[in-house]
Amino acid sequence: MQMLSSPRHALALSIALALSACGGGSSDEPLVIPAAPADQGAAEVVPLPAATAFVETIATNQRGDARYATLSTNAGVRVLGGFLDIWKPLTEIVDAGVSAPAVDGFPAVVASTWSGVPNDSTADGKVVNAAAHQANIDYVIKATANRTPEQAVQAYLDDRRGKGYSVTDGMGPLTNAWRTAAQQVTSITSVASDATSKLYNDTGNNTGVAGSANASFGSVVDLVNLVGTNASTEPAKRFYKYARPYRWSSSVQVLPALVPAKSSTPATDGGFTSGHSAEAVRDAVAMAYAVPERFQEMLSRGLELGESRILAGMHSPLDVLSGRILGQASAAANLADPANAARKAAAVAQAHTALMAATGTTADTFAAYAQSGTVANDRFADYAANKANYLRRLTYGFAPVAATNVTASVPKSAEVLLETRQPYLSDTQRRVVLKTTALPSGYPVMDDAEGWGRLNLFAAADGYGAFNGNVTIAMDASKGGFNAQDRWRNDIGGSGKLVKQGTGALKLAGANSWSGGTEISAGTLQGDSASAFGTGDVYVSGGTVVANAPTALKLAGKYTQLSGNTTLELDLGGSAAGSQGSLAVASTATIAGGTLRVKFANGYKPKAGEVLTVITAASLKGKFTTITVDGFANVTPSYSATSLTLAINN
Repeated sequence: MQMLSSPRHALALSIALALSACGGGSSDEPLVIPAAPADQGAAEVVPLPAATAFVETIATNQRGDARYATLSTNAGVRVLGGFLDIWKPLTEIVDAGVSAPAVDGFPAVVASTWSGVPNDSTADGKVVNAAAHQANIDYVIKATANRTPEQAVQAYLDDRRGKGYSVTDGMGPLTNAWRTAAQQVTSITSVASDATSKLYNDTGNNTGVAGSANASFGSVVDLVNLVGTNASTEPAKRFYKYARPYRWSSSVQVLPALVPAKSSTPATDGGFTSGHSAEAVRDAVAMAYAVPERFQEMLSRGLELGESRILAGMHSPLDVLSGRILGQASAAANLADPANAARKAAAVAQAHTALMAATGTTADTFAAYAQSGTVANDRFADYAANKANYLRRLTYGFAPVAATNVTASVPKSAEVLLETRQPYLSDTQRRVVLKTTALPSGYPVMDDAEGWGRLNLFAAADGYGAFNGNVTIAMDASKGGFNAQDRWRNDIGGSGKLVKQGTGALKLAGANSWSGGTEISAGTLQGDSASAFGTGDVYVSGGTVVANAPTALKLAGKYTQLSGNTTLELDLGGSAAGSQGSLAVASTATIAGGTLRVKFANGYKPKAGEVLTVITAASLKGKFTTITVDGFANVTPSYSATSLTLAINN
């Protein structure tokens, strides 16, 4: 019988494979090592769409220039072209309240006669899809009739304050540090009772102080400002000429405190697309780029501000979701511009230096601090709620108006949006992440030819949605941040194979079903859900596998661990078979050596005399070279033909 002893809390003792442990389960037959999971072919590559790239033509997003007055010549209008399936404007030209002389062979723009007030004729445009249009307006009627007092306050603040200030509360525990470093201030802290109140017109500096005038944070403010370059919603408003929801229906209840904000010139005040929404999204994207430790929370805040425009009665869902599309595309175009490369790097570095100094954190503790908020002091602390709200705000419940099974496209340079959030991936891999997490096709406005409308950046931050071919993840822990440790929470499908390399640690927390197997050659791969490793074989040739699921980590195929620098770590939360952190292998578990380390989680600690079932398998072959058990100096392992148990002797 093998006894494990240690002078400290954990023991490592070599165990010869040929020596039988208590309970048997070994034989003198040579141990046959299974082959690693088969290669599944070249990694997936997402081609560039054939459509004209928004990122290459963003400078055409202008009004008052005859060269850029049409759907085909204006990038900001073109990216929202799906709206023509819902609404046909009076004229398909950027001409609402705009005129421009002829230039370079382009005809002069003559101001439209659009009144901005819907009527029963086609004189101001024509509804093409009555069901989608009616759903759009009905949504606002219902939302404004049922808004809560809290929503009313948020809608007011999001209307009157600058978007750059408002969305910073998506930073949670970092909000005050961010605003102080940026030197952002607002004079609007509550709801105005009338239009003459000082609370109505913001006299603060909503953006903050940029450039050299703010030595410690000016580059960060510069980053937020630069994503607004050529990002105006005015060309789209003046092309699509679609009225505000309260002009479509008197049943829309504009927030009383915002009635003075209603324009008296409807012919130049179209609702599609929402400027507040577009600006909030691109500001949120820039802040998420600078501080990716709050990536999903910032994206959630950007979309929340868009919904505030609906709750205020100022915009419709189609106005708002189109603002998301244009905001994301505009942010990506400016972030991807090679001329901004140095500015991006400076902003990311400066943001972390300043915020760590302000919060008393280090590179090792900053991420945890950024996520340390609670629902009491950070309304974005609930991941599940954020995810549900984000998904809801992507489509606002619209029924599809076209086929729902069209393969997703990924716009040129959209991968830049994940550059700091997934720094260990290549641009090619980030494009695959965007494709495999994209929304289904068919929703109104969202099926643009490039794919901007179908991007789900919240889901993309949680890693791949599917593995196709070989997916090799190489993480360098020495670079810190997400290079050292990350977690993927998507439900990963596909028939591909995952290969984990590098020194970093990757946690998998989804209900995964990819079938091509998993090979770990270096670093750490942690299973935080029962089906974290999909349905294929798991092969450990180097590095560490961690079982940290709330039940047993279930492997549908074989488990193979080679000798040498290999470790299986079980984070146990209970003593019964199938308990948290144990390993359950549906096929053969082959242990050619390496280390088994047992830790205890969630306050659990076994008592003397307990026998822990740590591994079960259809067939268990071989033994570990080394076993360590945290906190215990006298533990006896027993191998059987189908399990490994550990007897706690002290």
